[in-house]
Amino acid sequence: MIRTGIGVLLAASLLACTKQQEEITNVNRPDTTIMNVNYKGNEKPLKALNFIKLPIGSIQPKGWLLKYLELQKNGLTGHLGEISAWLAKEDNAWLSKDGKGDHGWEEVPYWLKGYGDLAYLLKDEKMIKEAKVWLNAALESQREDGYFGPEVMKNGKPDLWGNMIMLWCLQSYYDYSKDERVLPFMEKYFQWENQLPDSLFLKDYWENSRGGDNLYSVYWLYNQTDGKNAWLLDLAKKIHRNTADWRQPNNLPNWHNVNIAQCFREPATYYMQTGDLKDLEATYRDFQLIREKYGQVPGGMFGADENAREGYSDPRQGVETCGMVEQMASDELLMGITGDPFWADHAEEVAFNTYPAAVMPDFKGLRYITSPNMSISDSKNHHPGIDNSGPFLMMNPFSSRCCQHNHAQGWPYYAEHLFMATPDNGLAALLYSDADVEAKVGDGKMVHISAATHYPFEEQVKFTIHTQESVFFPYYLRIPTWCKAAKLTINGEEQPGIVKGGTYAKLARTWKDGDEVILILPMNVELKTWEGNKHSVSVNRGPLTYSLKIQENYVKKDSKASAIGDSKWQKTADPEKWPSFEILPASAWNYGLSGEALKDPVKAFQVVKKDWPRNDFPFTPEDAPIVMKTKGQRIPEWKIDEFGLTAVLPASPVKVDSKAENIELIPMGAARLRITSFPTIAP
Repeated sequence: MIRTGIGVLLAASLLACTKQQEEITNVNRPDTTIMNVNYKGNEKPLKALNFIKLPIGSIQPKGWLLKYLELQKNGLTGHLGEISAWLAKEDNAWLSKDGKGDHGWEEVPYWLKGYGDLAYLLKDEKMIKEAKVWLNAALESQREDGYFGPEVMKNGKPDLWGNMIMLWCLQSYYDYSKDERVLPFMEKYFQWENQLPDSLFLKDYWENSRGGDNLYSVYWLYNQTDGKNAWLLDLAKKIHRNTADWRQPNNLPNWHNVNIAQCFREPATYYMQTGDLKDLEATYRDFQLIREKYGQVPGGMFGADENAREGYSDPRQGVETCGMVEQMASDELLMGITGDPFWADHAEEVAFNTYPAAVMPDFKGLRYITSPNMSISDSKNHHPGIDNSGPFLMMNPFSSRCCQHNHAQGWPYYAEHLFMATPDNGLAALLYSDADVEAKVGDGKMVHISAATHYPFEEQVKFTIHTQESVFFPYYLRIPTWCKAAKLTINGEEQPGIVKGGTYAKLARTWKDGDEVILILPMNVELKTWEGNKHSVSVNRGPLTYSLKIQENYVKKDSKASAIGDSKWQKTADPEKWPSFEILPASAWNYGLSGEALKDPVKAFQVVKKDWPRNDFPFTPEDAPIVMKTKGQRIPEWKIDEFGLTAVLPASPVKVDSKAENIELIPMGAARLRITSFPTIAP
């Protein structure tokens, strides 16, 4: 009787546990007290990750995101090797075993960082073979003391910036291939770094600012080697103390736009080792500081056309394409470190609204600087209206040097973070896109989830679960902060009350083949007033911001003649095959919005839905599947200024005598000429 009683109690306890596990609720973070048995997270004593990156190849993007990757392959990313002088193989220091050569700094690994990941995602054997030419050369260049790659010395000290980027290339390559050479190679290099005196370590401007990238690679190796190399944590401390101080209150070490977008995450990265909330808070503080001073603009970025400058915070100031893709990468890393849905929201904001307009629709050219208010994109010198002197607004495949190579990481990294593993052996859908994912869940069972959607251009995301046998695991869905009334159904049954914005819907249940989850994210028209920028307004619907549709006149130019001064190209690079373009306005752009729009945006803006484009590419004025119609009035005094730029915003409300006209707004990412911060018109 006693044994039977214990058995009954035990059975009841297990049943209660099962019922407790099988629940559908909102959570702010996944449970990090459990360690994922399927994928490597952080090894102790590092803080547990909230989300764990899946191996490359686990996620297969579809729809417009796949189209973008294919455009990259067939455009500038895939063919930069026949254009860029720095990718020329003859006398290239990155292909030299002793590090000698004519050229060998950041350009090769910048490009390879995205090119390799693009190749793995597309399973393109030709591209993979090309990537391995460079990766093998880096692996074979390691000297006896552990150093590798080109010998770059500045002021008598080794410059390690280029090596930092190449380490990220090797990390992705190992993730894809499990090449057994990578881990001992990195361990030997880090031993070399560990013995380097502090007086010689990370002293040059770029490497000093960006030491956080080196820090992240050290943690990556520590985890890949199961935490057996404790000395790596001492090296991490050394890297942190020799890196620029991104923890200082109310200031930044420098105001270079790429450094900010890339390096503000360094304290949060170091937080994984210290557990000190002050480190984590410093990253959030840096993010807010740059946006309070120079980011009172739509699109998620900030005004720093090279460097942020006092008095230059108007939305006509821009940001480098490098800054955009580095910001997206920071957001994606911070998703995993913090679990905060804010970073996924922000990654989407930059990816959908700012980044697409920085490149040509066919991805065969890009420009150095793109702004929220940009009514002209020509080959003229706009200094001092923008920080740099030269043709920095041209869509030019021969130009921009850093952005010309570094752009490549943007969409591949984004695609790799659509889904992530969770510590409790589940999966999370964090960035919404048409895609498939195959991953291990629970005690190692493989599941396949198909996401079908035209998000962010439509409100519904449908997930279909495919599994050979029933399996229990928690499935997390991010509910964007902007969404006020999300709806969720499982197999047609609505799940009320668990779709609070800025949280995750946690669906912990036993899944069977064919189960279907539908997430509906209603998108309402909302106006945001930028009080710090002349009380201008921007128009949002869900994750998309909308810009004035300006007729774009593309004027073909010689890429050699219109390139920035430090650009270099190969002798065989054909400017006819790879032309550059000015984009000039062929319609009026100087409109303000009626003050009535502020009172009732729903009435003031008519949302027009069009057919999905046949080419699967929605980021052009012609093919945007969502547009808005409203009324605007011309502001005659708002013109192109003496620097050849869209003049600074007039203070709202603006008094004008012009008549109201019908105007059309298109998604900001589809508008390569655009007005996105609008003055308002006085009644």
